[in-house]
Amino acid sequence: MRAVLDACVLYPTVLRQILLGVAERGLIQPVWSERLLEEWHRAAARNGGKQDAAIATAEAAAAKARFPDAMNVPGDEAPLWLPDPADIHVLATAIASGAGTIITMNLRDFPARDLSPHGVTALHPDACLMKLWLDRPDAVEAVVTATHAEAERLSGQTLPLRALLKRARLPRLGKALAA
Repeated sequence: MRAVLDACVLYPTVLRQILLGVAERGLIQPVWSERLLEEWHRAAARNGGKQDAAIATAEAAAAKARFPDAMNVPGDEAPLWLPDPADIHVLATAIASGAGTIITMNLRDFPARDLSPHGVTALHPDACLMKLWLDRPDAVEAVVTATHAEAERLSGQTLPLRALLKRARLPRLGKALAA
């Protein structure tokens, strides 16, 4: 599945690490644009200050190196419409790259009636990862386990998996993996 990763799924570290981890395993082909990476940087700066902005810059450079085919230049935005005009570039990126999916937390900003004429659907990351888990449970579990271990290492604390995934807005995946 070729999927545009909206900026709102790139900024939270745990969510980004899981999505990029499943991409490394070939379960999705990530797509982004320079503008999406800039939005990630701005969100990090706004929410975490200069330190988080610097981390986002480094992480974006690493993501570009890991996925050199992910960078895409959005197509023509003029004929497109979405409820939030600031999101039209995401749809334009999907169309230009041939991505049939946009992974986003903001489903209301990407209504099916506006995406379907372009052959694009929007998926919440929890729904996307649940679908992937149902198809390839071992691969998804390995990525989540590695991400969980890294989060615990960085925090220096024991973090319950289900709570960590719930904070990452992946409650269904957390419930499935905790069962």
